[in-house]
Amino acid sequence: MSLSGQDYSLRPRQPRSKLVPIALSVTAITSGCLAAVLAVLPTEQETLQVAPPRVGDLSPVPAADASLHDGTVDAASDLPDTAEEALQSEIAANWLEMTVASGDTLSGLFDRYGLAAVDWMALSKTDGIGEALTRIRPGDRLRIDRDDAGRVTRLEYPLDTITTISVERGADGFIADTVTADVEERIAYASGEIQNSLFMTANAAGLSDRLTMELANVFGWDIDFVLDIRRGDRFSVVYQQRYLDGEKIDDGNILAAEFINQGRVIRAVRFETPEGDADYYTPEGDSMRKAFIRTPVDFARISSGFSLGRKHPILNTIRAHRGVDYAAPRGTPIKATGDGKVIFAGTKGGYGRTVIVQHGRQYNTLYAHMNSFRRGVRSGTRVRQGQVIGYVGSSGLATGPHLHYEFRLDGVHRNPITVPLPRAHPVPASLKAEFTDAVTPLVAQLNVLSKTQIATNTTE
Repeated sequence: MSLSGQDYSLRPRQPRSKLVPIALSVTAITSGCLAAVLAVLPTEQETLQVAPPRVGDLSPVPAADASLHDGTVDAASDLPDTAEEALQSEIAANWLEMTVASGDTLSGLFDRYGLAAVDWMALSKTDGIGEALTRIRPGDRLRIDRDDAGRVTRLEYPLDTITTISVERGADGFIADTVTADVEERIAYASGEIQNSLFMTANAAGLSDRLTMELANVFGWDIDFVLDIRRGDRFSVVYQQRYLDGEKIDDGNILAAEFINQGRVIRAVRFETPEGDADYYTPEGDSMRKAFIRTPVDFARISSGFSLGRKHPILNTIRAHRGVDYAAPRGTPIKATGDGKVIFAGTKGGYGRTVIVQHGRQYNTLYAHMNSFRRGVRSGTRVRQGQVIGYVGSSGLATGPHLHYEFRLDGVHRNPITVPLPRAHPVPASLKAEFTDAVTPLVAQLNVLSKTQIATNTTE
């Protein structure tokens, strides 16, 4: 199991998660949509409700026992509460709570709290917990239970909201295990029509910034969110929310989404293979992924487009501009638009600090005027799509901070904005039936949201 990016080879207990469809909340959909959606959503997907107890279900106290309820204390009935309180006090007295401060180590914590050094040495060598305890960070919490002699009998180390590493002393030393809280997964919905920006509209519809970025990434293969977005574009999202003890702890994955961009309808559904690999596909099973993403800089502004007759701003001569310039603040991360190998990383004349990435045999991309390269990016380095390779600057012949981005096919410059991008692999034929069964309900939910949004816009 991978915890906080580390593999501690624990023996996880599988969480008992439940996926519970719920009706739309006011915060999960734009104003005016709630009543219409509730009117068309299937009744079998209504929110699960727990009926409150009825007053008539509470049996009255028999008259014969009235004396026991006349305001006097019944010692016999009070005894279990007193015993429970005493037990909890005893447990609390044995448990020691420690919060990791800057510079703390496990040995330092044990020394500070007067715990036996032999115990921290044994814990640091315990399979499944030792490596984690050697890398404790400020703010982490440790709970330790001790016996009468002060020796550690149990340790709890919460890794996140739902996962805790639990260690107990056994006959042959400490044994580590993971405890995962029961998390309830609910389905939520959001819709919006863009009037100003994607982020503002998505936030008003109830989507977090993380989900908004995920939405942009899902459709980033087909929509340039710098250039293509228009007022009146619409989106609908079916996504997961995670609850613990009835309280929302975070958002899950986008399960299905629709984006209507300048009248063009694009849909995506999430599908997970039996091996646990998940990706986004069209409802027909084609991959949403392509060999390249359109934009190497998130939410930047195009300051100069692809042109064969542009006047150079510094040289003051007519010179072909065989790329696209993205104006962005200095230091903005620059992402590789596809998997490949760096074939050049250095200073290249008027381009300034430049990275060139080769993608297979036919394609290469160029990123120029960088402020700096990301550490480790050099000629021969393999990079993955979306990986940061450098940061926006104004090196070389540049009037201000921006990224100059070129896309070449068989050595010929192509317009990065309009060049057709090849698709990735579709759903395997062996999983097509399973895929259809999984995504059909999601597509039906998108249909409901889309019709509801159209109806709402018509009445407004």
